[in-house]
Amino acid sequence: MTLLYLLLGSYLLGNILTATIISNLFYKKEIHSEGSGNPGARNVGRVFGKKAFVATFFGDAIKGALAVLATKWLGFGMTIEILALIAVLLGHIYPVFFKFRGGQGISAFIGGLLAFNLPTFAVFVGIFLLLYAFIRSFTVAGLSAIVVVPVIVLSLSLGLQVFIATCFLSSLVLLAHKDDLKEKFMKERGGV
Repeated sequence: MTLLYLLLGSYLLGNILTATIISNLFYKKEIHSEGSGNPGARNVGRVFGKKAFVATFFGDAIKGALAVLATKWLGFGMTIEILALIAVLLGHIYPVFFKFRGGQGISAFIGGLLAFNLPTFAVFVGIFLLLYAFIRSFTVAGLSAIVVVPVIVLSLSLGLQVFIATCFLSSLVLLAHKDDLKEKFMKERGGV
């Protein structure tokens, strides 16, 4: 029963969209009607500037970290920590309180991964920086690094169950970015 409450609480935590709070509180605007309409750090940054981007990024990252840290505190293992992070991302990407129109989950993913396991996070960041140095695209480098997270987990011998859970985690983030990936692919093919 505790596990059920943990996962439900993590999903509801994910429903707290930092972008919506910041845009409504400080700019008196509804972020769903501004820019791309996405309630995430990138859109907030484009519409309201760097300070709003940083505040949104950290606000959403804290959600991911809190869910994982709560799971650690309750004594659950690494697999459940990843499941709690998945629940937060589901709440952020598909928030019931905002008609399932949420962000894309990158900030919450990063915060959760940092709280989950420092070596995994460090390798993830290293891969991202290396890829960005060659690709020069935050989106492609970031999503590529996210795809590699399950392999990192496997290479660090964190267990098969954790590997499977991180496969679902990475897939969820990729699914949330399907439109970005499609647009990038179309541009490279000359279709847009």
